Parts: sequence; C-alpha cells; structure tokens
Amino acid sequence: MAALSGGIGGQRPSADNPEMSQSPSATLPSSTPRLSPKVVGALAAVVTVLIWTAFIVVARASADPSRAPTLNPLDIVYARLLGAGLVLLPTGWWITRSLRQRQREAGQVPDAGSLFGLSPLPLRTTVLTGLFGGLLYGMLAYSGFVYAPAAHASVLLPGSLPLWTALLAVWVLGDRISAARALGLVCIVAGDLLVGGASLLHALDGSGVWRGDVLFVMGSFAWSCYSVLVRKHALQAVHATTAITVFAFVVYIPIYSLLVASGALQGHIFTAPFNDVLLQMLVQGVGSVVVSGISFNMMIRTYGPVRSTMITAVVPGLSALLAALLLAEPLHWNVLSGLALVTLGIVFGVRQAGAKKA
Repeated sequence: MAALSGGIGGQRPSADNPEMSQSPSATLPSSTPRLSPKVVGALAAVVTVLIWTAFIVVARASADPSRAPTLNPLDIVYARLLGAGLVLLPTGWWITRSLRQRQREAGQVPDAGSLFGLSPLPLRTTVLTGLFGGLLYGMLAYSGFVYAPAAHASVLLPGSLPLWTALLAVWVLGDRISAARALGLVCIVAGDLLVGGASLLHALDGSGVWRGDVLFVMGSFAWSCYSVLVRKHALQAVHATTAITVFAFVVYIPIYSLLVASGALQGHIFTAPFNDVLLQMLVQGVGSVVVSGISFNMMIRTYGPVRSTMITAVVPGLSALLAALLLAEPLHWNVLSGLALVTLGIVFGVRQAGAKKA
C-alpha cells in the first residue's frame, strides 16, 4: 500500500537520494524499480474495478430479505466502519503524529490533523469528505440493496457516477463538457432511465424496487461529491481514505451502539453470529474501504475524477453477470439495455478523455 502511493511521508531509496549514496549498497542496481505513475494508476484502476464488482454482489447477498440476512443495512455499515477503523484509525494517528513532528522540526505550531489526532486532514475537509464518502454513501447504498436487485445497483451506482461527477466538476472545478462526453452522458442518462424508470412505473402496484433505485442514485451522488472534493483539495490517497473512515467511525459507531443497546433502534450487530459480522468487516471494511478507497483515490490523482469514474465501465456488466450466475437474479431486457447504454456512455467518456490528454 505504501509502496504504491510513494510511502506515507517517507522517501523511497533511489540513486538520486544523497542519504542513500552513503550506504555501501547504494552503488548496487535496484532490484525493485519504482513503478511509473501510469502503471500505478492502471493497477489502481484494476483493483478498484474488481473490489467494486465484488462489493455489489456481496452487498446484495447480505441485505436481500429473501435470503434471511442476519444483519440489516445499518448493521453492515457498522461492521464496515469497524473493520476499516481497526486498520485506519491507528494509521491516522501515526500519520498525524509524523506530520506534527515535522512541524516541530520546522519551528511551526504542531497543529496538523484533527479529530483527536486521528485524521491527518483539517477538520473542515475531514467533515466534508467523511460526510459524503464515509457516512452517506454506505448508508444509502446498503439500504438500496434491501429493495432492488444487484443488476439495478450495477447500472445506478457505478453507472451514475460519470454523470454526477461531470456535473459537479463543472460547478466546483470549472471543468468543461465536450460534445463527445456530453453524448456519453446522454447514453448514461438513457440507461439509468431504462432501469430506474421501469421500476417507477411499477411503484403503484406495490413493488418497492423503485425505492432501492432512488437510494442507489443518491448514493452515487454522494460518492461523486467525495471524488470531486478529493481533486479540489489534491488529497493524498491514504490521507483521504483515513480521514473519511475516522469521521464516520467517530460519529456513527458510538451513536448506533447507543441506539441499539437502548432499544431505540432495531439492530442485530450485537446478537448476530460472529462469523457473519467478521465477514462484513473484512469484505466491506478492509476490502471496500481500505483497499479500494486508497486505489480509487490513486486513480483520481492519475486520471482526474471524471475519467476515473468512467474507467469503471466494466463494473456494471461484470457485477450484473456475477449476480445472475451466483445469486440467480434475472436480467430483464430493460436492465440489459440499460447496461449497454451506460457502458457505451462510459466508453465515450474514456476515449474522449484519453484523446484530450494525448
């Protein structure tokens, strides 16, 4: 993790480092050459796509009421933050401590970080990124899986990201939308409407799928807000992921624990089988938050927020296919058509962004 991100505040050994030239081993050729930014960005994209695909399938399997889940969506958020917090809270303390030590050595006031020295980012940045990327995204997305199948999430979660991110980037960052990218966004909107619109048509007959679709779109918007904030503040991958986890952990874990323990809120986090909670901690916490959170931020630093979200073109198709194979969920014509349109729209954006950079 530290190797891919260039370390957390440290220098990598290289022949250009004067301190390394004092070592006898400095004259030897390096057996582990440093990866180029392009390679790091590509690896981060692959890791992000794989974990996001697994996230959709596992989340649906864990929250689907027909499968008699032992945890409700808010329980899963709790396990997600608990698993991620066990890794990132100590990491945040160590990073903040190192930053403050450097400030002391430079004769500055050691005031780096926030939230009891656990977040390496300033308080305002921690709250903003943590609200969108740490709290809202998880609560909205996991709640959506209760009502809607994984194929709908495949279209509306990663599929809506390019749309919201492009619009937010125009407003917040002053980006411009080219004609080709606009065409891609039109395809994405059409795909979203095919999936979400069809469920809205059945709202009056008692179907609750539309609720899940709305929650997925809102969750996608929350994550897009977070991704644009990462670029606006030029946040480092480890710092940003640590900050959103610290904020969500400090806010959510105590409040939810108190509400469940007092009986004010129905939850099963303290009574569910330990193996079920541990699975969510590892998959949704360590995997979806720690690993993919860092890889997603690294992708943003390489490609920017709009192109990064468009690189996730394969996530909708992969996750829908895996859900059909593993969860036996049907793929109706409107879902397949929506997947095709969303993927086409994302590819338009990627090709346009690539041509522009070239």
